Amino acid sequence: MASIALVSRPASVLPKISRGSCSPAVLSAASVAAGQQRKLHHAVIPKGKGGRSSSSGIAATVFGATGFLGRYVVSRLGRIGSQIVIPHRCDQYDIMYFRPMGDLGQIIFMEWDARNKDSIKQALQHSNVVINLVGREWETSNYGYDDMFVTIPQQIAKAAREAGITKFIHMSHLNADIRSTSKYLRNKAVGEAAVRDEFPDAIIMKPSEMFGREDRFFNYYANMRWFGKAVPLIGLGKNTVKQPVHVVDVAKAIINAVRDPDANGKTYALVGPNRYLLHDLVEYIYAVAHRPFVPYPLPRPLYHLAARFFAMNPFEPWTSPDKINRFHTTDMKHPGLPGLEDLGITPSTVEQKAIEILRRHRRFRYLEADLDEAKPAKTVNY
Repeated sequence: MASIALVSRPASVLPKISRGSCSPAVLSAASVAAGQQRKLHHAVIPKGKGGRSSSSGIAATVFGATGFLGRYVVSRLGRIGSQIVIPHRCDQYDIMYFRPMGDLGQIIFMEWDARNKDSIKQALQHSNVVINLVGREWETSNYGYDDMFVTIPQQIAKAAREAGITKFIHMSHLNADIRSTSKYLRNKAVGEAAVRDEFPDAIIMKPSEMFGREDRFFNYYANMRWFGKAVPLIGLGKNTVKQPVHVVDVAKAIINAVRDPDANGKTYALVGPNRYLLHDLVEYIYAVAHRPFVPYPLPRPLYHLAARFFAMNPFEPWTSPDKINRFHTTDMKHPGLPGLEDLGITPSTVEQKAIEILRRHRRFRYLEADLDEAKPAKTVNY
């Protein structure tokens, strides 16, 4: 499939296209390709009325597409008629759900080695957009946070710059800070700087904690009911303020940034419309799930001690000391950075989307219970 879909046309055919019959987008793509001496992929010529069977002019390589956010980004790209290359390291059965997201032949799968520079170059050689979503919540013996958030993004950014690609999107975090107590967030901050050094025009996205059907935020707290009736929170969660953002809004932001010529070089802070105390947010999660909410304060050292037991899981740890630090970090405010509204997106509230995530946590008798029975969480302004 890949050998057919990735047939290229030499840049020499461009002058033969009549300028009078071309749209500005076509002429722009032609001039960029001619200036960079890259082969022009047929997928970068926009055509059709829009939709999955048209061509959006976007040929995107999405690193880390098999993660939580990646599936939403690929779905959004596929529905507008983009050609998508998905580098992966997993089994073929783990990527089958991507196939219906795009038209026939528009989604290309290829195995890649994150430590092999030639493998990275091969994955993006036919693309005009590169999106880096590589990452996970826990470290492994093969890949630590410094590999996932610094080294690999830096190599991808370098390969994209050397290939003459003009659109590179890197996923960071709202609370990325070199002084953070979370190793995850410290490495996110270092990765931002490394990517910016390699690719000065990179678009950096800084979302807060994302919630959605497959998330590890709302579902994480909802699943605590399996370990007893009480929910442990440092300081009862009243010293932590969260501003979660819906995963679909983040995916929309990425697509809109790809299509916005003025987005290059900018950093976006992607947050939801409301800020909540962690205590009130978790209380609302249990109210929607129709489960009893009994919080109790747990000192950080004891919480870390219990989390180390779960962190020993060699497959997918449910929690870890670093995750506890990250979830109990107050979301930063970045008033000087553009956000979702600047990309033409109205952010969804927790109250609008929580039922989609939490209905499965209800008992049978409450499956169809009205959402109005759950009192909305109290918002804060600090």
